[in-house]
Amino acid sequence: MSGTAARRTPTPSGAPAPFTRTPTVHSFRVDGTQQVCRDFAPVNDDGAGLPPIFMVHGFRGDHHGLLRIVEALPRHRVLVPDLPGFGAGAALPRPHDVPAYTAFVRDALAALGLGPDTVLLGHSFGSIIAAHLAAESPELISELILVNPICEPALEGPKGITSKAAELYYRLAAALPEKPGMGLLRSPVIVRGMSMLMAKTRDPGLRRWIHAQHDAYFSAFASRRVVLDAFRASISDTVRDVAARLSMPVLLIAAELDDIGSVKGQRRLAELVPDSELHVLPGVGHLVHYEKPAEAAEMIDDFLSRRHP
Repeated sequence: MSGTAARRTPTPSGAPAPFTRTPTVHSFRVDGTQQVCRDFAPVNDDGAGLPPIFMVHGFRGDHHGLLRIVEALPRHRVLVPDLPGFGAGAALPRPHDVPAYTAFVRDALAALGLGPDTVLLGHSFGSIIAAHLAAESPELISELILVNPICEPALEGPKGITSKAAELYYRLAAALPEKPGMGLLRSPVIVRGMSMLMAKTRDPGLRRWIHAQHDAYFSAFASRRVVLDAFRASISDTVRDVAARLSMPVLLIAAELDDIGSVKGQRRLAELVPDSELHVLPGVGHLVHYEKPAEAAEMIDDFLSRRHP
């Protein structure tokens, strides 16, 4: 295990350049429902021999949230599904909890024909799903990469007040009749407030772009049941629960200003993982995928290149 801090690399002013990679869109069925995955081929032949990367996005997002990291990994084949009930993913006929999402990833890897050389990446809530899959079925993947990993219970420590406020918000949305409950969950004012709390960049152009991303995709869920199930799952489980069972090489990309996973908590998580490498990005919070995608991609590329020369 190593604990290192990334070099400070200036973030370009304003919104990112337009996304250029065009995916093949795969459809497959899980529990009788139609699911979707976008498959980005390598841009060039420089990455011959590198394994494919399967990415799992976070709570209330969809594949769009990971596209800046995809763009910054041109040598790699990258596959990004929408989780069931979010984006283009159909809701499952069962509770949308960690076991259900873990089973979805397992089924998706099989449906897409991905072998044991596959690298599994999870961001935020996706880190919980990815870690549980890796602990339960280590034979399915070669390496595990966790970005902004959920390293400690949501209601634990100083951030517990914010988490409890979020829990109250989701409980209220569940208690209201369907229409006002959905209105509360999709409230533009609340979505913008969440975005403002999470964004740490001082670049006004980048902040505007982040807010626009959340405005566009943060409410793209199939039903109130889906988002309430997923929220309960996001505060009930952590990567730490299965850390000691992760037998493959694990890259942890944490953030100095993450309100959801403290640096202390991330270091403790790294100590629990048998074969881990921890990097802490300075000056960024829970939105590494938006604010520091190039830096995260550089760490990912280096981590995999050392293992797949």
